[in-house]
Amino acid sequence: MSATTLRVTRSARLPDPLRIARYERIPELGPNILFFSGGSALRRVSRRLKRFTHNSTHLITPFDSGGSSATLRQAFGMLSVGDLRNRMIALADESVQGNPAVYDLFSYRLDADAPQEELLARLQRMCDGDDPLVARVRVPLGEIIRNYLGFFCAAMPEDFDLRGASIGNLILAGGYLNHGHRIEPVLFLFSQLVEVRGSVRAVVTDDLHLVAELANGEVVVGQHRITGKEVPPLRSRISDIYLSRSVDRVERASAQIDAQTRGLIHDAELICYPIGSFFTSVLATLEPNGVGVAIADNGCPKVYVPNLGDDPELYGMSVRAQVDTLLRKLRSDAGELPARRFLDCVLVDSSRGKYSGLDDLRAINDLGIDVVDLELVTDRSAPLIDEERLVAALLSLV
Repeated sequence: MSATTLRVTRSARLPDPLRIARYERIPELGPNILFFSGGSALRRVSRRLKRFTHNSTHLITPFDSGGSSATLRQAFGMLSVGDLRNRMIALADESVQGNPAVYDLFSYRLDADAPQEELLARLQRMCDGDDPLVARVRVPLGEIIRNYLGFFCAAMPEDFDLRGASIGNLILAGGYLNHGHRIEPVLFLFSQLVEVRGSVRAVVTDDLHLVAELANGEVVVGQHRITGKEVPPLRSRISDIYLSRSVDRVERASAQIDAQTRGLIHDAELICYPIGSFFTSVLATLEPNGVGVAIADNGCPKVYVPNLGDDPELYGMSVRAQVDTLLRKLRSDAGELPARRFLDCVLVDSSRGKYSGLDDLRAINDLGIDVVDLELVTDRSAPLIDEERLVAALLSLV
């Protein structure tokens, strides 16, 4: 019998206690919610979500150019792995014996003030298995970690600065080098060994950087110069972002998602553009060619969750302006399709949430997009979104 595809719509209750309870009973059969994001904003959400589904998908931006990621990228011409590491650890099964040792190791950073000789000696002890952090990790993962650290040490340039380096990033970089400059086998292996409850993947694996064009005509190259975390925040609105081969000057480039990423988007039961740095985390994952087309071709519900608080990247941007920017980025790939092909609803908490601008919510409705006003902020989470409330809302929409 040939298969027939049919789009079915339903009324949703937010939150839906019965639906949520059903997912919690059998998370192995939970829904496939796909998140376009990087960064740490979804860490708590991911840790909560894995109680209800082991089938979420996380497409991560690989364009981070700050911190220890910058040192690795300069040394090996590779994608950024820090956000991949963070999301895998957040989704790992914390009930599995031995995993706490992996969390500690992957989250550990070398002393930022120690002399290089001392850090080299510490790293060598880790490679040899003599360091307590590595010795605690059970076999076979401990052996793989030491092997990957050995590959990193063998390839490490003499002037590589280990101060403040993330050990988890060094391990992933060693695996990347060991597997012929491919990150997918490393992510797959660690996902299996620490039982990651979901799929974590870089949206593309190209060694590229973000460029922001500002409304005042200025051009800013490099993610770390855009976020407002390592340098003073921007004081002009971001009008567009695109990719560059260089972090020091504009060398325009493009990236194309592969068949596997396209398939992940196609199979999603709900697509979420979540909280997180708007341009460098969320919009950056939508930049590669093929993303907009794949999203438009999937008839599942699509949700945007705007940031609360002060996101320096949203200087001068209301929620309506964010929606317009999101649609413009996706249409640049998929064409001038109706807004509903890319976005069905925006989740806000107008009573307790602090947004960059909520006076134009009706204008979002005029686009054919629903604005869903929920109690997302609690006394426990204020001034940010409560991860339990957000997870409950997303699960209720699937």
